[in-house]
Amino acid sequence: MTTLENRPNTALVVVDVQNGAIGAAHERDAVVATIGGLVDRARLEDVPVVWIQHSDEEMAPGSDSWRIVDELTPGEAEPLVGKSYGDAFEDTTLETVLAGLGVGRVLVVGAQTDVCVRSTLHGALVRGYDTILVSDAHTTEDQTAWGAPPPAQVIAHTNLYWRFQTAPGRVAGTVEAKEVDFTGRS
Repeated sequence: MTTLENRPNTALVVVDVQNGAIGAAHERDAVVATIGGLVDRARLEDVPVVWIQHSDEEMAPGSDSWRIVDELTPGEAEPLVGKSYGDAFEDTTLETVLAGLGVGRVLVVGAQTDVCVRSTLHGALVRGYDTILVSDAHTTEDQTAWGAPPPAQVIAHTNLYWRFQTAPGRVAGTVEAKEVDFTGRS
């Protein structure tokens, strides 16, 4: 139901699965493995995988913290979009990349739940995309020292509120990785 015309395809958007963003994240290994499984499935089903890579003072380009985790490797033909804001669409080539691939529906996975994942979800939905969060394929670090709830609660809350997101002419929601249907039925 995307509001983007002639954009029937789905893409898996992998947000900031970098050493500096996910190194100390809640259930890091399980989430990385889940994302890896989704990447493998997307490739087998000829679904575009689009990688997002954040850079800032703490994750300077070329540094170890900036690198995508060793367990995941972007394919040579898979787009890699650099960003410096939470929303992966903001001041990047992501919209151009997705348009070129005919994508009107995105499945979002990655890190960190309470910053870049949430910002990218909202950015996609307001730009007209059907926007699905894979509920067991995103994570965040412990931010309780700054007043945030524990990571498991942040993840659960994000899954809860995104499950009920709506917008005219668009579909939003959550799905577990094992239930992902790249054809658009889930």
